[in-house]
Amino acid sequence: MGVSFLPSPPFVGVFVFSCMALCLLPELALAQDSGITRHYKFDIKLQNVTRLCHTKSILTVNGQFPGPRIVAREGDRLLIKVVNHVQNNISIHWHGIRQLRSGWADGPAYVTQCPIQTGQSYVYNFTVVGQRGTLFWHAHISWLRSTLYGPLIILPKRNVPYPFEKPYKEVPIIFGEWWNADTEAVISQALQTGGGPNVSDAYTINGLPGPLYNCSAKDTFKLRVKASKTYLLRLINAALNDELFFSIANHTLTVVDADAIYVKPFETDTLLIAPGQTTNVLLKTKPHFPNAAFLITARPYVTGLGTFDNSTVAGILEYELPSASPHSTVSIKKLPLFKPTLPPLNDTSFATNFTNRLRSLASPQFPANVPQKVDRHFFFTVGLGTSPCDPNQTCQGPNGTKFAASVNNVSFASSTTALLQAHFSGQSNGVYNPDFPITPIISFNYTGTPPNNTLVSNGTKVVVLPFNTSVELVMQDTSILGAESHPLHLHGFNFFVVGQGFGNYDPNKDPANFNLVDPIERNTVGVPSGGWVAIRFLADNPGVWFMHCHLEIHTSWGLKMAWVVLDGKLPNQKLLPPPADLPKC
Repeated sequence: MGVSFLPSPPFVGVFVFSCMALCLLPELALAQDSGITRHYKFDIKLQNVTRLCHTKSILTVNGQFPGPRIVAREGDRLLIKVVNHVQNNISIHWHGIRQLRSGWADGPAYVTQCPIQTGQSYVYNFTVVGQRGTLFWHAHISWLRSTLYGPLIILPKRNVPYPFEKPYKEVPIIFGEWWNADTEAVISQALQTGGGPNVSDAYTINGLPGPLYNCSAKDTFKLRVKASKTYLLRLINAALNDELFFSIANHTLTVVDADAIYVKPFETDTLLIAPGQTTNVLLKTKPHFPNAAFLITARPYVTGLGTFDNSTVAGILEYELPSASPHSTVSIKKLPLFKPTLPPLNDTSFATNFTNRLRSLASPQFPANVPQKVDRHFFFTVGLGTSPCDPNQTCQGPNGTKFAASVNNVSFASSTTALLQAHFSGQSNGVYNPDFPITPIISFNYTGTPPNNTLVSNGTKVVVLPFNTSVELVMQDTSILGAESHPLHLHGFNFFVVGQGFGNYDPNKDPANFNLVDPIERNTVGVPSGGWVAIRFLADNPGVWFMHCHLEIHTSWGLKMAWVVLDGKLPNQKLLPPPADLPKC
């Protein structure tokens, strides 16, 4: 299996996927600063796919796995018509897109919209404002994102260069997980029994598990490169439940972008990428044909106590032979294959050192507008807990209970109507309560010996913020049922990661060490295992915005909540009315 390259920006027009024939190619060439409108059509349909000698019918977009690539420029408007031809309810989230005043297009089911039912369609209509880089799209209902995902690539405005060396070619690399089983059955069984879910059978690179799995050598991602060139690799972690270490044997990578925000470039052999995160890296190839091939590998970073898929996905970096080379293609297959050394599975010190190196570019052109004053302070515990077993049932969670997860001990109960519709129509009574606790109801030694009572409360609770409130949120991991790293994703905003540490957050001492100059700005951050992270953001986007752990099992167990940001006074500070084709519950 080869790889299709993303062109460097000036040539993007000829590379838009053929399955997206609706894309306006003539307009693409004429794109102005104001941006153009691009049309895509997503047909959700079943497709037979074989991996690991196992064929199954999976949900796909346009029959492709992974799904098609969306390409736009900063300032463009996207109209993406999603047509549901399957029995499952569907919704699609455009992960990392700010959705300024267009919350109706954000996608999380029962938060900003009712899902698209069988035979129905919905047009996601949004404009990319002030963003450029690598994001991705994925289903946002149950565990359907296991196969419904793809890259969302935002190029800079025309004639605006990257703040780093122009790459020779650009390559999306999207990590996923493959289950031989039906993932809907996996999560359904886990929620029914109260135990941990069955784990995936493989990790994938661009849908391919690679040669380290049985019956998989033919399904290997191959990155073919020329010597002495610079490639931009757009890395995306679309796995359901696993943070991943990533490395290419005998090659150094330069990190230049995270979550579609430029960073101060730094070199590394290995990087860590959590579900929901993206990282752009420059790969400088060797000056001459190296007489070798190199494995590209990823495997999990594991902090929790549960079972996990302890396997490694591999692709192969192959150099093109020089044209006047005496080598034959037969001898390429006999070249030595180098393998990278990845950190140990539980290497939290590597994870910490890597994330501490990430800093915003904070240049005049790409400033880091960190809120310097804070209007509202919040302290949220995030972690696991338990729920009582139903009467007349045996449960497989801790001590005969069911696994649960919570924020400030509130396990979020999903609504049967969309929160955004309830908010916009002023009919939130009975749908959600605006009384989410701003600090834990009961304080305890969060990272010490856990309390005896691990039961969570349940509710559909939100925090309400006036428009333009500046927020500081500290998220604290707990040791209940084991300390664990939690990649928290906030919809509708980027935030600045101003501080992090291990143990319990100290509000008297820790803020003195906050970085308010050039902290990393992103949309998904790992709450350190047995530690805390502090973020700041400006609530300048009216709507209802989901915040949840991007480990899908934790979201299913209730590690989620929502922020309601009220309209501002000015017309351009108000949520736009819902589109006419918004799905009904």
